Amino acid sequence: MIDWLYQYPKLYTGILLKRYKRFFADVELASGEVVTAHCPNTGPMTGVSKVGSPVQLSQSDNPNRKLAYTLELIQVDAQELTWVGVNTALPNRVVKLALEKYLFAELSEYKHIKGEVVYGKDKKSRVDFYLTGSEQQRPIYLEVKNTTWTQGNLALFPDTETTRGQKHLRELMEVLPQSRAVMLYFINRGDCPDFAPGDSKDPIYGQLLRQAIALGLEVLPCRFDISPEGIRYLGLATLKI
Repeated sequence: MIDWLYQYPKLYTGILLKRYKRFFADVELASGEVVTAHCPNTGPMTGVSKVGSPVQLSQSDNPNRKLAYTLELIQVDAQELTWVGVNTALPNRVVKLALEKYLFAELSEYKHIKGEVVYGKDKKSRVDFYLTGSEQQRPIYLEVKNTTWTQGNLALFPDTETTRGQKHLRELMEVLPQSRAVMLYFINRGDCPDFAPGDSKDPIYGQLLRQAIALGLEVLPCRFDISPEGIRYLGLATLKI
């Protein structure tokens, strides 16, 4: 029996017809019905939004929702049957489940988990997770980044210029060395054993990441196996800097 870290609700199979205005995806369901689904990934989804790709949708029973369906998964390699998670609301939920189970050996020294904690010079940013243990242990500021873009078997982040991501790196550097700063890249597909910064899309981000690592930033490129059944943690990818 597979010990899933997260299991999807009932999913509906379809084919991607088009994605537009960032938030919308037209999908033809297996029944032949065409529906418009909410696309929770507002980024460019480089390499993972090809028209004609098999997709999986979840359906909400909330009568107040304008769009009942949500785009959850896209298959990017029909031969290898590689599924990619595209719901950007999920990584933080999954990481919290993993933290509660102490799956990340690199982060084992903590007792308390807080989410969305205010930090930064202007106190206008929120770190995804703030982990604390005993008084002798440094607190951990943990930021999570969803990662789906690849070149071959190399996962890359970001897939577009991200001033917000640059800001997060600068703010994480500010908490060092008094606290631990950790950047966790949630590799939302199971076919990438290696990870690197997406320098061709955002060279400033790559420069800041290397600078932060030199100052003590810890990088966890976490691999996850994605399927319509659920999500499993596979361990760390090899960091290529």
